[in-house]
Amino acid sequence: MYTSSRCPYCVRAARLLDAKGVDYERIELGLGDAEARVRLAELTGRYTVPQILIDGTPVGGFDDIKALDDRGELDPLIGVGPG
Repeated sequence: MYTSSRCPYCVRAARLLDAKGVDYERIELGLGDAEARVRLAELTGRYTVPQILIDGTPVGGFDDIKALDDRGELDPLIGVGPG
């Protein structure tokens, strides 16, 4: 998960993933790290954080993983529960 320490949506995404009990890597992007933002955009198509990748595939930010979870589609993607 690409994240920033001052991002409330990053906190929410981390809490959701923590509640699921999955291990994930946090890649912290600083406010002034323009090169990292360019790399993020090249990888995900977005400059904003959080950006979550599952098995290397970008799935979006907090709203996106929350919507997946609400539809019951997140657990199979992250290997939690049956599926």
